[in-house]
Amino acid sequence: MEKDQDKILNEVTQGEYKYGFVTDVENEAIPKGLNEDVVRLISQKKNEPEFMLEFRLKAFRHWQTMKMPEWAHLVVPKINYQDIIYYSAPKQKIALDSMDDVDPELRATFDKLGITLDEQKHLSGVAVDAVMDSVSVKTTFKENIAGVQWVAGLQELPL
Repeated sequence: MEKDQDKILNEVTQGEYKYGFVTDVENEAIPKGLNEDVVRLISQKKNEPEFMLEFRLKAFRHWQTMKMPEWAHLVVPKINYQDIIYYSAPKQKIALDSMDDVDPELRATFDKLGITLDEQKHLSGVAVDAVMDSVSVKTTFKENIAGVQWVAGLQELPL
């Protein structure tokens, strides 16, 4: 049984991923490893308030005291938490003036995903001017809300 699992695992992980694609996007990552400085750095990069940092540090300190459960009799390889990158994000670029300035690789990915041109502009940081009037906002809002069923406890409320 274990040899069958190893065979399946090797087939899945050693071959090329046939169900999707990879897009090489420039990113910013912190080095591997986990400690309080990493928690602080991630919180800073996410521009979190001080109370959130303190909450995360308290949770991290508690996590450090925890042991892997043995009651389930699982055969799980030991996890090396110092061999993991805990933060990686696409590099932020300046706002672009047109879609011609967007990385062609990123544009190709958007096309593969079926993302509309307007959504591509937003996701790429291209400046978009939008004009709307109260009638179109009201109509759109009403149509979107009409598709939602509100539930309070087990009782459905009519719109």
